[in-house]
Amino acid sequence: MKPVIGVTTDITRDGKHELEKEYVQAIIRAGGLPVVIPIGVDEDADQLLAMLDGLLFTGGNDINPMLFDEEPRVGLGEVSPGRDSCELELARRLLKTDKPILGICRGIQILNVAGGGNLYQDIYKQLDKPVLQHQQKAPGDHASHFVDVENGSLLESIAGNHRIKVNSYHHQSIKDVTYPFIVTGIATDGIIESIESNEHRFVLGVQWHPEKLAVKGDTVSQRIFERFIKACAIESDQKS
Repeated sequence: MKPVIGVTTDITRDGKHELEKEYVQAIIRAGGLPVVIPIGVDEDADQLLAMLDGLLFTGGNDINPMLFDEEPRVGLGEVSPGRDSCELELARRLLKTDKPILGICRGIQILNVAGGGNLYQDIYKQLDKPVLQHQQKAPGDHASHFVDVENGSLLESIAGNHRIKVNSYHHQSIKDVTYPFIVTGIATDGIIESIESNEHRFVLGVQWHPEKLAVKGDTVSQRIFERFIKACAIESDQKS
């Protein structure tokens, strides 16, 4: 049987759940069975997570800075308090159960905050050094900047290279990480682009959008999903 992968959703101002199709397509292509997770299920998190073999935290709105002990700064975008609380609860519980996690864009930031880390609310207003264009104007399947990958990391084993090209659609980013996370990918301007855990079987967060690249045939992006689904398949086999 295929491993069951939860996929978190965004929510619009008028209350509609949203999910870009590439997330689902990338999971299906890698051999997983995606299940869409609506906002508001945190009260039933234990029952939900028992059904899943892994969880993909997707991109979306900014994260409320009050959740990492900061007040909003100029440059903070729209936040979704209900989504924040739901995803943080799911992430914290998943980390305790050691089920595989893949966090993409906002998803890497949720993982970091769940682990006790913090964020830059807006890199363009908070950093006093030149930064790359992290909200690219090019199509989503276009890789626009480089990421240097830590030797010996999970990401390096997936990429098979110490430098990869990625796309970019964010203005918040990780500031400080705490245990169990380590930084394993950095853009050429110093922005943190990937984190992972050495204390879990598969917990990986990336700041870019591999789902947009994977569906267009990018091999590194495809392998990210393949390794994630492989880890989820091991979880599924252990439940059987």
